[in-house]
Amino acid sequence: MKILVAISNVPDTTTKIAFANNDTEFNKAGVQFIINPYDEWYALVRALELKEANLATAVTLFHVGLADSEATIRKGLALGADDAVRINAEAPDAFFVAEQIAKYAKENGYDLILAGKETISFNGSSVGGMVAGILDYPFVSLATKMDVAGTTVTLEQDIDGGSQIVECNLPLVVSCAKGMAEQRIPNMRGIMAARTKPIKVVEAAAGDKLTSIKSYSLSAGRTACKFIDADKAEELIALLHNEAKVI
Repeated sequence: MKILVAISNVPDTTTKIAFANNDTEFNKAGVQFIINPYDEWYALVRALELKEANLATAVTLFHVGLADSEATIRKGLALGADDAVRINAEAPDAFFVAEQIAKYAKENGYDLILAGKETISFNGSSVGGMVAGILDYPFVSLATKMDVAGTTVTLEQDIDGGSQIVECNLPLVVSCAKGMAEQRIPNMRGIMAARTKPIKVVEAAAGDKLTSIKSYSLSAGRTACKFIDADKAEELIALLHNEAKVI
């Protein structure tokens, strides 16, 4: 079984967000980028566990981005991935990324395509489903557990009010959530080995740009808390109705 793990290059959670060019672009100046945590901690680590259990023959990283994302890719290689592919393009939207993943996976015979449930930068949770749709593969989202027996994959998946267990045959696309695996830290041996592992650079296939960014804006942030005496339920109800507008 060959596994392809899609990874994203995202700003560190401590990054101070700012925009440029009349709020139409994210300002990357001075920003520290990392592997998207859902891709790293859950999708990649579970793929490595399957290989360590002799259930997979190879784990390949896949990333759409420019040369400045190489450090992020090397981090994934240091964790234990065998090799990596970088599509040499700035991704305009999620569908473009999905098209690149789908094309490469189909041409190179990958059996299992894994990604985190979403990126912490856009929280779109859409790439996995798009890849599965393009390839006409089964898709399981928000998977928290995964076991493989031959060509059959058993997954536990979060649903409203609980979870369910599903079985699918390979090939398959899965988006991975918390519970799929435990976080790993690269050791020195992995870091040294990552320096010589191959990163294949491929020019982007022609794709459709279905969305465009009109402008970005910062969230309003947290507001001050209002404390209501326990014996003033009417005041609380009025605030929830008139100000918060949640009832």
